[in-house]
Amino acid sequence: MTAAGLVSRSLSRMRQLVGGQARRDAEPSTRDLERIRSQLQECAEGRGGEISTRQRAARLAETYLRLDDAGRRAVLKMIALEFGPDPARVNTAHKAYQAAVGTPGQWDAEAQLRAAMRSRRLRILTQFNAIPQGVKFLVDLRADLLRFVADEPLLKPLDRELEARLSAWFDVGFLELQRITWNSPAALLEKLVEYEAVHEIRSWDDLKNRLDSDRRCYAFFHPRMPLEPLIFVQVALLEDLADDVQRLLDIEAPLTDASKATTAIFYSISATQTGLRGVSFGNFLLKRVVDDLQRDFPRLKTFATLSPIPGLVRWAQKNPQELAAAITPSDWKRLAAAGIDSPDSPRLARILEASAEWTEDEALARALRDPLLKLAARYLVHASRDGKPVDAVARFHLGNGARVERLNWLADTSAKGLSQSWGIMVNYLYDPDRIETNLEAFASEGRIDASAAVKRQARR
Repeated sequence: MTAAGLVSRSLSRMRQLVGGQARRDAEPSTRDLERIRSQLQECAEGRGGEISTRQRAARLAETYLRLDDAGRRAVLKMIALEFGPDPARVNTAHKAYQAAVGTPGQWDAEAQLRAAMRSRRLRILTQFNAIPQGVKFLVDLRADLLRFVADEPLLKPLDRELEARLSAWFDVGFLELQRITWNSPAALLEKLVEYEAVHEIRSWDDLKNRLDSDRRCYAFFHPRMPLEPLIFVQVALLEDLADDVQRLLDIEAPLTDASKATTAIFYSISATQTGLRGVSFGNFLLKRVVDDLQRDFPRLKTFATLSPIPGLVRWAQKNPQELAAAITPSDWKRLAAAGIDSPDSPRLARILEASAEWTEDEALARALRDPLLKLAARYLVHASRDGKPVDAVARFHLGNGARVERLNWLADTSAKGLSQSWGIMVNYLYDPDRIETNLEAFASEGRIDASAAVKRQARR
């Protein structure tokens, strides 16, 4: 068989393994690890021509995909520890640079120092990138790194290098915005069902409803991963601000006339690739989608989300004093009439544990409405870590220049919605006239823009 034929066969196996489910072998033996070390050494040194280089990288990727977690961890540790910069070479180059500062040889010495600090890990990663399905392989390899790095701090240098490479390879300038419709390839529609992270897609009818004429779905794609959406957003075209996700997802609800829509509601945003954590392109997605929608629907004036508050219940459980502080004497009177007469009430404790039974008691639900909305407002406006909101969804939207516009009571009564936030959802408003100001204030000062109503609810 020709060299080209061997490469083709190796790449074919590689495509099958990346695209499907690799068979996991047992943990590699010492002999197996020595063979892998030798292959990595050859990759790091760039031996041979282009054909042999790509064949070797494909064969090494195939070997990696067949390993169990213990084997993968061992290989990643090998790359991290044995293929970094040579400390002696860096030391020599650094001394030469220090001696050359201020002389005509400074810039040559600087170049030599940069070359000495360049890790051989980068050469290995770049060779994987060059093979078909190599980009997806590296994204999945980083997902493995993120699973292992908490227990293996020595993997952090490799993770940082790979994150930096992926940030360059997935620069927004390389990404393609596509609208996904019911007529998109079936394989792509299956990916939407698989990757939807906010509101589970329960059936093909559910999916079809989300892609109907009064809806839009957009996704970013990388040219080397054409059927793998990197992040996608689902949009409802309405005449008012949405306050109930059940109605948005109701497959029996009548279609609205999209041509009359004045409001675009982003009701689900899902990042799909764990390995791209830290690579930010969600803000560019929303800006591109707004431009696309304004072109197609000139009547659109309002762009907002109907978003979950995934950390609210968890935060309240860790800070029970916050709920007690949110309950006024008037609230206590209504709660007492509904069967909760003190902060030590077992029934109140079950509510803190996100038991759903209280939603069936109309009097109790009415009594809880004001204090829980107040608690949610305080959580979104005041709860912070390192100067940023504790809530991940809030960090995303506020970091992109949105405003906390309105809280919606029992907007998501699914089991997930009740367990995360007692069913409360929030509208983040993207006001084109305030986005840049909000973004700069949030980035520099951590300042959160909120409507007057939310500020009143958040007042301590």
